Amino acid sequence: MFGAIWSFLVWLVVSALVIWIVGRMGLGMKVRGFGAAIIAALVISVVAAIVYWILGLFGLGASTSFIGAIIGLLVAAFILKFSGRFVPGMEVEGWSGAIIAAIAIAVVSWLVLWLLGLFGITTTVL
Repeated sequence: MFGAIWSFLVWLVVSALVIWIVGRMGLGMKVRGFGAAIIAALVISVVAAIVYWILGLFGLGASTSFIGAIIGLLVAAFILKFSGRFVPGMEVEGWSGAIIAAIAIAVVSWLVLWLLGLFGITTTVL
C-alpha cells in the first residue's frame, strides 16, 4: 500500500515538474506555477486514461509503428489542448503549440526519468 502511494506521489511530482519545465520553455504551452502544473498533471492523466480507453475499444491501442507514434502524438496534442481549456493557470497556444508541447513533454519526460533512474528512483506511471 505504501509503495503504491509513494509511486503515485513520485509520478505526480515528476509529471508536474515536466509540465512546469515545458511551460517555462515557451514551446506552445504556458503554466503559471508549480501548483497549476500539479493540477494539469492530474487533469491530463484523467483525460488521457479516458481517451486511451475509448481508443482501445475501437482497437486503436498503443502501437510501436511509425503510424502508431503519429497517432500517439496527435492524441497527446488533443489531450493537452482539451486540458488547457479546463486547468486554471495553463494555456495551450493552438494546435501547433499543442503538438510542439507534446513533443517537448515526451523528450523532457524521457530525460527526467533517465536521470531519476541513475539515482535508483523509478515510477511506473507517466
